[in-house]
Amino acid sequence: MDFKSTKGIYLQIVDNLCRQILEGQLQSGDRVASVRDLAAEFEVNHNTVMRAYANLQDSGIFDNKRGIGFFVSEKAFELIKQTEKNNFFSQDLPDFLLKVKLLQLNSADLNELLSVIKHNDHENI
Repeated sequence: MDFKSTKGIYLQIVDNLCRQILEGQLQSGDRVASVRDLAAEFEVNHNTVMRAYANLQDSGIFDNKRGIGFFVSEKAFELIKQTEKNNFFSQDLPDFLLKVKLLQLNSADLNELLSVIKHNDHENI
């Protein structure tokens, strides 16, 4: 956790767990770490983790099975993917396109960037 960030700690926990789902570290049906365990891992108050879990449950990403714990929902991956896609198009892409314009990048510059990214992805497989 980045305690100096302007983004709330519970939202950083939400982002971390969503990233784990997108990367396949957590999959639908998986039991999530207990509130107490995750609070100890991130060195935060358990109420902060509970707030993150409640947010994820309200979003349909987690299911709470009373007395058993929280589980990744069946639709979690698609919900997160759609949310991230919407955020990319509304927040990240406009900034990226502005930089492309300001730096006067052309398709050759962008193709070079994409080939480097593609090459790096193949090395990680």
